[in-house]
Amino acid sequence: MTATAPVTAAFGLPGGALVAGEWQTGGLTFAVSDPHDGSRAGWVARNDAADVDAAVRAAARAVTEPWPLWQRREALEEAARLVRDEAPWLAGIISTEGSKTIVEAEREVRRCAETLRLSAAAGSVLRGEVLEFADTERGADKRGWFVRAPLGVIAAITPFNDPLNLVAHKAGPALIAGNAVVVKPADATPHSALALAEILLRAGVPSARVAVVCGDAETGNALVTHPGVAAISFTGGPATAARIAAAAGPRKLLMELGGNNPVLVSGTADLDTAAGAIVAGAFGCAGQNCLSVQRVYADASIHEGLLARITAGTGALKVGPKTDRATDVGPMISEAEAARVEAWVDAALAGGARAHTGARREGSYYHPTVLTDVPTGADVLVREVFGPVVTVVPVASAEEAIAAANSAQALQAGIFTGVLDEALSTADRLHAGAVVVNGTSDVRIDSMPFGGFKSSGIGREGVRFAVEAMSEPKCTIIAGGPPPQSTVNRTQ
Repeated sequence: MTATAPVTAAFGLPGGALVAGEWQTGGLTFAVSDPHDGSRAGWVARNDAADVDAAVRAAARAVTEPWPLWQRREALEEAARLVRDEAPWLAGIISTEGSKTIVEAEREVRRCAETLRLSAAAGSVLRGEVLEFADTERGADKRGWFVRAPLGVIAAITPFNDPLNLVAHKAGPALIAGNAVVVKPADATPHSALALAEILLRAGVPSARVAVVCGDAETGNALVTHPGVAAISFTGGPATAARIAAAAGPRKLLMELGGNNPVLVSGTADLDTAAGAIVAGAFGCAGQNCLSVQRVYADASIHEGLLARITAGTGALKVGPKTDRATDVGPMISEAEAARVEAWVDAALAGGARAHTGARREGSYYHPTVLTDVPTGADVLVREVFGPVVTVVPVASAEEAIAAANSAQALQAGIFTGVLDEALSTADRLHAGAVVVNGTSDVRIDSMPFGGFKSSGIGREGVRFAVEAMSEPKCTIIAGGPPPQSTVNRTQ
């Protein structure tokens, strides 16, 4: 373990890391700040390669110990109950160390409980089948079946923007499938992951089946390169994903990598509904959401009316402290991130773009911004902004809107129209992991298959689909000849 330091774990947590079933109470040298003003939110461990090795080895040993499916299900059901009971504590952690308002944090806690409940129910995915060996000449004298077996140790690399629920989306499916999980949370928001781990242990998850290692990229690299890790589940950006894939080598990768999400608004759409949904979808969580609305393609016949509604709705949003329940938009995760968004918007404005509202920064706060006339190739149009910026573009036809929407990688997309045939035709032609009709890209039900195409990810999250990805079919085959004699005494 890292050398000890006289720092107490924050938020009433038992430690600043969870390694090999033991809470680390000393050596808490990694500082965590509140993005509102940079004040100290707490300290966690800066785990090194030796800590990671200890966590993975203990997790690998734990996987070999019996833990029946019914006990896994009951533990996750209990964890879901505890999350609901501990909602004020958890929401306070999320909002203090992260960038969510208290209202957004409370919403995330409710989703986390739902994710754990769905994970418990997903034990039904772990079904096997009898193998039809009699359907081939070479198998006629054989009998067999398969079951779904756990992979082993799952490495979970989680982001700052949903620091509790996205840990649950990895840990819940991993555990119900019979795996162990070692979590490396975002360095900005580690306490949320530690709090969930504490609840999982309290709920009955065996201590070494879950670990949380904290620190920076060095900690994460030690985890994804460890030979004892069977699969890596990562949520984050494409650049980090490329480094993980190169470092990890040939092992299973599950990756959700975000996208530049479009919304298409036709001339038959209800503009009040569309504008309200676009404002909510673009600026929730200060735009730091992989499903955030970034590009709006509006039919030229309704462009001005839609733009006026979006601008008015955006201008009415309250920017302010996370603790104020009236706040709509809180800070970004850091002043550096807010400065990056500011630079991208300023570059677009210098190239001829027009800002209808926003376009200003105050420390880590960036005011919600609506742009038009953005030049082709500007970062705010072609890259994932991950901040409170939306661009509205007029289009002459549905064909032009679809071509423009497909020009950048989208995780999900939205369509607003009053014509069903148009909705279905457009949905078929959009290249995205999900298309929401009369809604924006910012829709996720935790049971749905979640992910995109191409560089937006590898595989699918969503509880049932993650359980399938975190388990594999394992066959048992009885060769020809009489079956082995049972050793069970069947006499009464």
